[in-house]
Amino acid sequence: MIDIDNWLQSNTFHHSQFWDLKRLVEEKERQGLQISLCIPTLNEEKTIGKELVLFKSELMDRYPLLDEIAVIDSGSTDRTREVAAAFGTDVYLSSEILPEVGSKRGKGENLWKAIYQLKGDIIVYVDADIKNIHPRFAYGLVAPLIYRPEIKYVKAFYDRPLATSRGTRPLGGGRVTEILVRPLFSLFFPELTALVQPLSGEYAVRRELLERLSFPIGYGVETSHLIDTWTGWGLEALAQTDLDRRVHRNQPTRDLGKMAFGILRAFLARLRSHGIVPDLPELTPMLRQFQSRDEHYEQVIYEIREEERPPIIEIPAYRERRGLAD
Repeated sequence: MIDIDNWLQSNTFHHSQFWDLKRLVEEKERQGLQISLCIPTLNEEKTIGKELVLFKSELMDRYPLLDEIAVIDSGSTDRTREVAAAFGTDVYLSSEILPEVGSKRGKGENLWKAIYQLKGDIIVYVDADIKNIHPRFAYGLVAPLIYRPEIKYVKAFYDRPLATSRGTRPLGGGRVTEILVRPLFSLFFPELTALVQPLSGEYAVRRELLERLSFPIGYGVETSHLIDTWTGWGLEALAQTDLDRRVHRNQPTRDLGKMAFGILRAFLARLRSHGIVPDLPELTPMLRQFQSRDEHYEQVIYEIREEERPPIIEIPAYRERRGLAD
């Protein structure tokens, strides 16, 4: 097992280390890299415009770090796509990318199809609901990949420990991370506990890795990626960057329950596929929750399936688009 303390020292960064964007762009150009920013969306008309304006003005026009910015939309019913297009951004409906493989609903589907649609050697994914958006949400994740060729996947985390009159606030992830994912990692993949926020929606990845990962289409995509990257390439291929603070909408507990259920199904599937717990029974996709109405209690049942897309390098249309030999 790798020494986690050493990994935290060598592979954990703070975005302020990469303040020199001119130098970062020069190194990117020296290596001949192309970098794409993907923003997956579903009904984000209130925040998408601000993100696009900031990334385009700061990281394309002022410092040409990004070669491409694209919105991959799940089928928004608000004005998300219209707002994004008004700022000159490439906007794609996920259902119209690779139509021959069909369309599935979920964020993981958007991320997977972005690999086909976008051209970058590095793809950085940033959620569309960040209220305190800043260029660091992109350059802080891309920089370790530019400066450290052995790193393949960089995750974001937020909220540095703050010294206050009440002491030091411990660093940690969100509610689902601390209640579900970190205990599971502690039991089965203890090296992955070094990641502060494994479920963060912001990360940058080399194409050479992305195209070889399977993609759960739902909530389990981030957890599965970390397990598969660790299994195939080791903890040394992973890194994380402290982005200080992220302000976004909080989800209600009921929705977090759906998220946890999907993550758990994907996690157990990884235990089976990696031979850790090979004899798991077939698992139900039905999540049961309760609600009360006028002193009447009723069960609410949700079907949450963690279907997976195969590594996109196995898709013939992708191989043809990338000029890969059969």
